Amino acid sequence: MQNFFVKSHGLGNDYFVLDEAGLSFSLNEKNIQLLCDVHYGIGSDGILLKVASSEADFGLRIYNPDGSEAEKSGNGLRIFAKYLYDYGHTSGKVFTIETLGGIVTAEVSKETDGKANLVKVDMGKAIFGSHQVPVVCDEPECMDIPLNIVDETFMINCVSVGNPHCVILCDKLSKSEILKYGSEIENHPMFPNRINVQFAKVVSRGEVEILIWERGAGYTLASGSSSCAVAAVVVKKGLADRNLTVRMPGGALRIDIDEAWNIRMEGEVKEIVSGYLSNELVADVLYL
Repeated sequence: MQNFFVKSHGLGNDYFVLDEAGLSFSLNEKNIQLLCDVHYGIGSDGILLKVASSEADFGLRIYNPDGSEAEKSGNGLRIFAKYLYDYGHTSGKVFTIETLGGIVTAEVSKETDGKANLVKVDMGKAIFGSHQVPVVCDEPECMDIPLNIVDETFMINCVSVGNPHCVILCDKLSKSEILKYGSEIENHPMFPNRINVQFAKVVSRGEVEILIWERGAGYTLASGSSSCAVAAVVVKKGLADRNLTVRMPGGALRIDIDEAWNIRMEGEVKEIVSGYLSNELVADVLYL
C-alpha cells in the first residue's frame, strides 16, 4: 500500500498517519509543510510517521505543520493507536509506542465494529525542573514566575510531559488574547526549544477549561499533552484533584495523575478519511 495515509482527529486536532516502510519518498521540512497545507496538500495539524522501534512495539515520529519535529503529542498518540488497531498492525488492545519524548503505553478502551473510538495513553511523568523542561529560570522550578511580553506581564508555570509547556492561569479565557500573545510566548528567549502555551481557568476541583497555542502549529482546538500539562500544574498548586476533566474548544479529556506524577489520559478519536497520495502530489513532494 505505497503512499497510503489515514487522516483522523482527536477532538478537532487532526493528524494523518504515514508508514515509513510504505513511502516512496523521505520527509523533510519543505515537503511536510506542503503535505500539511490545506490548499496544496492534505491539510493537517501534523504528520504521524510509523517507524521501526527496537525499544517498543511501534515507533512514532511526530511532525508539526511548520516542518519541525515534536517529542510527544497526546492527541497524536491516540490517533496513532487507533490507526495501529484499526488497520491490523496489532491484535492486542494494549501496546507500547516509542516517541522522542519517551516510551508510552496505549490502550484501546472502547471499540465499535472493530474500530477503536476511545483510547487511553500513559503519558509518562510530569517534570517541573526548570532545566529539564527546559526553561531559562533562576528558580529550581518555574512556578509563578513573571514573563514580560510586549505590553503584558504573565505569571507562568512550566512543566514537561515529554514536551515543554507554559501554563498561564486566568480568571477568564479569551481567544483573542491567546491569538495575540501565543506566538510571542512560544518563541520567547526563556524557552530554548520554544514552548507550548495554555491559558487555563479552574472551574472546580474536578474541571479545568483551557485554550491552546501549540508550538509549531499555532492556535488549536485540542491538545492531549497540553491537557496533561495543565492538569499537572493545577494539581501541583493544590487547585484541583488528581482525577479531573480538561475541557477545550474541541472537546474534553479525562486526566488521571498519581502520587508519583505519572499521567494517564483518555479521550475519543475518529477517522476522517483514508486513501493514497496522488501521483501529482507525490511529484510535488519529490521536487522539494
